[in-house]
Amino acid sequence: MANNKALTKSQLIAMLAGKNDLPKAAVKGILDQLAGIAYKEARNGFTLPGLGKLVLVNRKARMGRNPATGETIQIPAKKVVKFRISKACKDAIVKK
Repeated sequence: MANNKALTKSQLIAMLAGKNDLPKAAVKGILDQLAGIAYKEARNGFTLPGLGKLVLVNRKARMGRNPATGETIQIPAKKVVKFRISKACKDAIVKK
């Protein structure tokens, strides 16, 4: 796809179905199941081989600034989910 736009879910499903001789409904089911497993396992770290890993990270409390008023505010500590790209993925995308 040379249109420089991100693939939509339906385009991804169509591409995978075509390349693997599978019905689109089966591919959609697999992607939905993969997402469900990733959501459940992210707390423990979920690795998608060749792409990267979902990890739960604790962010510390910090001072920030309200962009509308310029007022200094306290941002509380919280947990966030991050995706860490694998080295193989970085090397494949970012050609040296």
